[in-house]
Amino acid sequence: MNLVIDGGNTFIKTAVFQNNTILDKQIFKKEEFLKKIDQLQKKFPEIEESILSSVTSLDPEVEKRLEKAFSLLRLDGNTKIPFTNSYATPQTLGIDRIALVAAAVNSYSGKNVLVIDAGTCITYDLKTSEEVYLGGAISPGLEMRFKSLHKFTANLPLVTAKPEPELIGDTTESSILSGIINGIKMELKGTVESYCSKFEDLTVIFTGGDSQILSIPLKNSIFANSNFLLEGLNFILEFNKTQ
Repeated sequence: MNLVIDGGNTFIKTAVFQNNTILDKQIFKKEEFLKKIDQLQKKFPEIEESILSSVTSLDPEVEKRLEKAFSLLRLDGNTKIPFTNSYATPQTLGIDRIALVAAAVNSYSGKNVLVIDAGTCITYDLKTSEEVYLGGAISPGLEMRFKSLHKFTANLPLVTAKPEPELIGDTTESSILSGIINGIKMELKGTVESYCSKFEDLTVIFTGGDSQILSIPLKNSIFANSNFLLEGLNFILEFNKTQ
């Protein structure tokens, strides 16, 4: 039984896996981490292995507690991964992107896959049918674009995202909604079309918190479930058990 931990800037996601099945999933604030570890250990005493992926620094006591409770694998640039990494600067590759590519290898082995993660940033990651990661792109995410317009101008308001804005905005708010949301959709459509022209039978995976708002109808596109990154982390943990 595995414990998978995805640490964000504010929230922590955990999932308990039995083989490939999630038995328990939780989302909580970083301050609750130590308490949650104790609760999970009591609820699932069968947990032996764990993997930690965090984009932010954690309380050292948390990692000490994890090491004491379980065998701990920290995902970083030196971790063995189930694909060939052709990124020119592998040590700078975000661990969340590593996990998403691993999930694509696990679920779509032998296929050309573009993973689009619409979160704080919009990331594009391409793995080939030979399970080679080539790289991709990083673009500002939805909330980042709204905040940038508000912060770097004197009079533009901070707007909240709404699905399906009009193409032609007739107020400042609706103009911002059109410019940002429709602009990202056009970016997505153009980027995917460019990838499709280079890679045959490309499968496109949309994931991340803003994937539904930014959804665009495309051939071969699949909306990944919200556990896609967690599944990738579990796959990396299982892969390292065999190395």
